[in-house]
Amino acid sequence: MPMAFVLINADLGAEEELVKELRGIENVKEVYVVYGVYDIVAKIGSDTMEKVKETITWKIRRLDKVRSTLTMIVVET
Repeated sequence: MPMAFVLINADLGAEEELVKELRGIENVKEVYVVYGVYDIVAKIGSDTMEKVKETITWKIRRLDKVRSTLTMIVVET
C-alpha cells in the first residue's frame, strides 16, 4: 500500500482543531500531536501513490491553520 508520513507545523494553539480536520480527510489513516520541531504527524495511505500525493497537496497543505509540511514517502520493501 502506498504510504507517506506528513510532518506538520500548525498555527500556535491550532493543533487540536487541525487534528479533527485531518481525521475527516479521506486517506488519512492516523494523526498524532507531537512535541518537537513539528506539531502533528499524519500517516497517509491509499491504493495508489497518486491518491496519496493528491491528499497531501490538495487537502492537507491547503488547510488554513497549516503553516508548513514535510512529507516522507515510505519506500516499498
